[in-house]
Amino acid sequence: MAEGTELVASAQDMPLVVAALAGILERVAERNDAAATPAELATAPASAFRATTKPGISVRAYAARIARFAGCSPACYVVAYIYLDRLLRRGRCLALAVDSYSVHRLLITAILSAVKFMDDICYNNAYFAKVGGISLAEMNYLEVDFLFVVGFDLNVTPETFGDYCAVLQSEMLSGVGAPPAPPPRLQLHYCCLSEDDASSSSSSLREAAMEAS
Repeated sequence: MAEGTELVASAQDMPLVVAALAGILERVAERNDAAATPAELATAPASAFRATTKPGISVRAYAARIARFAGCSPACYVVAYIYLDRLLRRGRCLALAVDSYSVHRLLITAILSAVKFMDDICYNNAYFAKVGGISLAEMNYLEVDFLFVVGFDLNVTPETFGDYCAVLQSEMLSGVGAPPAPPPRLQLHYCCLSEDDASSSSSSLREAAMEAS
């Protein structure tokens, strides 16, 4: 997993790997917000990951907050990206979308799961809950729900890690921190696909990043 070391350099006190991941999630959330009608947003299926109101903090600022206070290794953000793709594919039956209502909770939970699997020393759930701006009970529930949806499949092969590193590096080369180009008219309301489901007709977080590079 040495490839991840190329993602460590920081820009404005935020590691580039964090900025790249935040850029991908922000772009997907914006596309899904645009693709959904107000009625669809109001009647979206209930989910622990879906907030009742849009958080008042941007995805990039939220990711920067996590990076500042969580003390995760850079590899954790790559693994969190992989976990999110797995969650979205396997949670297809839950009709879970990455949008402005869900992206923050998905991000904090994916990073929490990744840091526990990857790092020898990490903060506990109570600390992550404070960083994420949610209650400890919510953080605990989100973690358990996340793990069950991904089937406790937390192992990441070096090949898969390298593939997702390449996507994040491509995101950085395309201009991390710059305003994203206007999104094409794509049906991305439910973005789900993982590294082993390339035949799906839906788009993944990884594909969403590659489309803009």
